[in-house]
Amino acid sequence: MKAIRFLIASAFGAILALPAATAQAQTVQINGAGATFPYPIYSKWFSEYNKLHPDIEINYQSIGSGGGIRQLTNQTVFFGATDGPMTSDQQFAAPGPILHLPTVLGAVVPIYNIPGVDTQLKFSGKVLADVIMGKVTKWNDAAIAGLNPGVKLPATDITVAHRSDGSGTTYIFVDYLSKVSPDFKKTVGVATSVNWPVGVGGKGNEGVAGLVKQTPGSIGYVELVYATQNKIDYGSVQNLNGEFVSATLEGVTAAASAAAMAMPKDFRVSITNAPGAGVYPISSFTWILLYEHPGDKKRSKIMVDFMKWALTEGQKYATDLGYAPLPAQVVTLEMEALKRISI
Repeated sequence: MKAIRFLIASAFGAILALPAATAQAQTVQINGAGATFPYPIYSKWFSEYNKLHPDIEINYQSIGSGGGIRQLTNQTVFFGATDGPMTSDQQFAAPGPILHLPTVLGAVVPIYNIPGVDTQLKFSGKVLADVIMGKVTKWNDAAIAGLNPGVKLPATDITVAHRSDGSGTTYIFVDYLSKVSPDFKKTVGVATSVNWPVGVGGKGNEGVAGLVKQTPGSIGYVELVYATQNKIDYGSVQNLNGEFVSATLEGVTAAASAAAMAMPKDFRVSITNAPGAGVYPISSFTWILLYEHPGDKKRSKIMVDFMKWALTEGQKYATDLGYAPLPAQVVTLEMEALKRISI
């Protein structure tokens, strides 16, 4: 009889314990938003991290760097992501100090759709700038033809496709063009959103890739993985050494080498038009943005742990998705910087 009463009491106790156990097993969701440039690698990372930690779900909206900075500032997301470092004014507008954490390196490529042209076209920075500003309007213009002898270019009009949203990919592209063309710097300038002299806009890297793919005679700019995944032609770009370099992981890594040796403490650095042999000139770090003193310590601790994983184990996923892993010395600096985040 005592044994029966013990079993009943044990079963009753187990039932009472169920809500607590269920509560402990509840999934913790962390929301972020920002750049489309790193979306493929971030999606992979969040999925792999969830396999290691089934009770943690990191959600990411690929809305553009400008949107990510805005939502982080308004604290409607826990973390942001950008390909263009926040300006001093943007940092001042935020309710607390924000840490920029480089995650991977990538390349922005000039994509084009020219029926009948199978050879990879060569572009100098000046010619690209003139095309984007609407100064060069035909594909057979002498400026383009002179860089591509032997290629039969059509006399069709050039349609420029650009981002319609605030974009880190735009920032990288115009940052490069402003370095190689004083006229472009004066006319268009450097920002995540600029006033384009000509062209049509698409939202996200996906939107620009779609526009170019559907529009014969068009040119645009996207992160490398969007060009390869959509099977869109992209050109090689002349670097400071005078070499015409096609975007490769090696070329992006070469661009980061000098920056890695002199990385500023806040990690806000531009590596476009970097010197050196084999350097691809439209290369960049991309950053995850985290508040140094967030109110939610539980989620803060999770994101710090995630970042440590992404900066180490997570780097092995970069190359298959068209990104270059971070230099080891940058990872070391970031591991130290993560200690500044309140957990």
